[in-house]
Formats: sequence, C-alpha cells, structure tokens
Amino acid sequence: AQGITNKRGFRTAPSAGALYPLELYLFAGKADGLDPGIYHYRPGEHSLLLITEGDFRETLCRAALWQDAICQAPTVFLIAGMPERTTGKYGERGIRYVHLEAGHAAQNILLQAVSLGLGGVAIGAFSDHEVDKLLKMDKTRIPLYIVPVGMAK
Repeated sequence: AQGITNKRGFRTAPSAGALYPLELYLFAGKADGLDPGIYHYRPGEHSLLLITEGDFRETLCRAALWQDAICQAPTVFLIAGMPERTTGKYGERGIRYVHLEAGHAAQNILLQAVSLGLGGVAIGAFSDHEVDKLLKMDKTRIPLYIVPVGMAK
C-alpha cells in the first residue's frame, strides 16, 4: 500500500506531488511471523517497527463501534494521514488529496489480500478520539481508514 517501487522514491499508490502524506499501522494479533502488537510501516526500509507490544485489536474494535470484521481479523491495517505534507503545497485542496490517497492505499491492501486468497474490508466508521488515544497520535496525524484482513469467508 505504501511500498517504494523505484529509486526515485515513488510508491505503489499515487500521491499528489509525490508528497506521501500517509502513515500505515498494523495491528497484529494472530499473525504468522509477527508477535502481537502495533507496528508502524517504514517505507524507506520496507520494514515494520514494533511500537507497542500486545494484542490491541479488541481496543481498536471498540473504537470502531464493535464492527465484527475488526474484532475477528488476525491483522488490521490503519491508514493515517498527515495533511500538512500536502497543504503546504496545495492549500486546502491538499486535504482532499490525503483522503483520495487513503482510498488508493486501502484498495492496494484489499487487492493484495485477494491475490493471497484472503479477504478484507474498508472501514471508515470509528471514533477518531479513541484511535488517536490508542496510537498516541499528535495533532499532525489523523486516522482515516481501517482495513481488517483475514481468511475470506
């Protein structure tokens, strides 16, 4: 969803002005090869950085109005935006670009899930405040989309 695809730093999802205002987090619960925890994806290293140990999927599920897909998925992606990365260049329109890019990144996650025989769903209904608190986000980051991924039904 945010992987770098060439030496110039372009990524798998388009970005206005190649400013890349998205941050990608992974909530791992019962994921093969990952300890339970909250991870931050680092595109430059193509790696996951463990930022909080433990299984926080239920806390995220509660913040997302107890949506079953989040409660049941072994892994859940959360896409956050940093609008200041685009508004500096594009003004207020930059906020729209951040939202569009979140949709592009979510679609990439869902397409990759299908290619692996998995299922996923894009979820936009959640408490911003509760997600902010869970991820200890400062005011420069806003949660935009939640994408639980697991076995397809």
